[in-house]
Amino acid sequence: MHKFTQARTKPIFVAEISGNHNGSLERARALVTAAANSGASAVKFQTYTADTMTLNTDKFSISSDHELWGGRRLYDLYNEAHTPWEWHEELFGLAKSLGIMPFSSPFDLTAVDFLESLDAPMYKIASLESSDHQLIRAVAATGKPVIISTGATYWEEIEDLVEIVKETGNANVSLLVCTSSYPSQPQDAHILRMKTLGNAFDMPIGLSDHTLGIGASIAAIALGASVIEKHLTLKRADGGPDAEFSLEPSEFAQLVNEGRAAFESLGSAEWSIQPSELESRRLRRSLYVVKDVRDGEVASPENVRAIRPGEGLSPKLYQDILGKKFVGNHSVGTPLSLDMLS
Repeated sequence: MHKFTQARTKPIFVAEISGNHNGSLERARALVTAAANSGASAVKFQTYTADTMTLNTDKFSISSDHELWGGRRLYDLYNEAHTPWEWHEELFGLAKSLGIMPFSSPFDLTAVDFLESLDAPMYKIASLESSDHQLIRAVAATGKPVIISTGATYWEEIEDLVEIVKETGNANVSLLVCTSSYPSQPQDAHILRMKTLGNAFDMPIGLSDHTLGIGASIAAIALGASVIEKHLTLKRADGGPDAEFSLEPSEFAQLVNEGRAAFESLGSAEWSIQPSELESRRLRRSLYVVKDVRDGEVASPENVRAIRPGEGLSPKLYQDILGKKFVGNHSVGTPLSLDMLS
C-alpha cells in the first residue's frame, strides 16, 4: 500500500477568487493582481451561472441558521457570486501576463466546454460536485491536472470518484482535505485526514482551507500538503459572499512566505549536524586548565573545569581525569588533552 510521506516538491498556493469580485470586473482584475503580488502560484475562478446551478424558485434556499448566508435563495446567492463568463478570457490573460496560472472550477459540462475553449491548464472539482461522475469524467478526460476537494463527502464517495478518474487514464490528480463550512473552525479541520487519504490513494494530497488565518494551512504543509487553497479578498470590510473567511493580500503573502519556510524547514529525517551549526559546536564546553599548574600537580576541581569553548577534552571525561598528575607546566586557559596527564 502507498505510504503517505511529506511532499517532495514545494506546495503550490492557490488564491481562490470565487465571488469576492462583488460583481465588479475592475475588482476582479485587482484580485488577480493581488494574487500575483502576494506570491500565489495560481488563481482560481468558478465557472457557472445561477441557471446552471439551480432553479429560480423560492423552494430552494440556504438553511435559516447558516452563519453567512442564512435564509437566502440559492438562485440569488449564485447569481450574486458567479463570475460572468465573458470576464474569463481577460482574467486568464491577465493572470498569465503576471506569471501565475489561471484555472477554474466548472460546475457542469457546458462550463467544461467553455473552459476548454480558453485552453484552461488545470481544473478543480468543488466539494459539492464530487459525486457528479459525469462532470468528473469529463474533466479528467481532458488529460489536464485535476484537483478534487472532499468536503462533506463520505469515504465511499471518494473511492468512487477516484475509480472514475482512473478509468479515464488521467494520473495527474490531487485530493484536497476540506471542511465544507464557511468559515470552518480549526477543531473541525482534521487535517490529519491528509494521511488517511495519502495512505489510501496513490496521489498528491492537499488542503482547501476555509478556516480564518493561516495556522491550519501551515500545519498541512508540515504534514506534506502539495496544494494549499485559500480564498482571497482585497478587504474583508468590503463585504461579499466569501469575504468573512478570505485572506487579505498581506495575509496571503504571509501564508506563502511562512508556508514556504515551513516546507523548507522539514528538511531531512536523517540526523546530522548542519554546517551552520559548526561555530556553535566549537563553542560547546570542554575541559580547560583554569589555574596555572606545575609538573606532577594533581588535576582537581580547583585547576580543571568545563568551560567554553570546546577545544579541550569532552566534559564527559571530567571524573576520569580527576586525580591524575599533570605532565609538564601548563598555564591558565590551556585546553586539556590526554597527553597532559599521566
